[in-house]
Amino acid sequence: MESHLSLLSISRARLLLALFVISSGVGCDQATKYAATETLAGEPTRSFLGDTVQLSFAMNPGGFLSLGGTLPSPLRQCFFVGLNSVFMIAIAVFLLRKANINITMFVALALILAGGIGNLIDRVRHDGFVTDFIVLRLGPLRTGVFNIADVAVTLGVGILFLLSLRRDGGEQDGQPELPMTGF
Repeated sequence: MESHLSLLSISRARLLLALFVISSGVGCDQATKYAATETLAGEPTRSFLGDTVQLSFAMNPGGFLSLGGTLPSPLRQCFFVGLNSVFMIAIAVFLLRKANINITMFVALALILAGGIGNLIDRVRHDGFVTDFIVLRLGPLRTGVFNIADVAVTLGVGILFLLSLRRDGGEQDGQPELPMTGF
């Protein structure tokens, strides 16, 4: 019975961690998109750190690098809202049901979920468009325009990639983590 209680407290701690990561990610994303809309829309690009960081308002109809942006609106909405919703639900269910993943993988998935929710809110709110406003430049290299939700997704995917390079893939040999870790 005691081990059952310790597993239950781990689940509560993970639930709180997930809620913190997701609410922080979505909150930062939505706050920065609001600020970008209020201060950058209709304004020229603002540059900082010798053009390394640029703030430039854009409403993106597509996904990464505007892929899919030229699809007809109903198809684009179905693809980006529908597919994103299914994917976010799948991640949420996985996080709630899979107890043997390590904390790093758990946080990575929560980051992906936060970013997906942030961009999904935009797509529903703005008729399929996402607010983007950040551009990074380093010499001749330049990113596309992106937002904080994109950063969360990219960070989560990057962490998952690094975990995939590990021999055990982030599993804990089928055992839950020790209660002393708090998660």
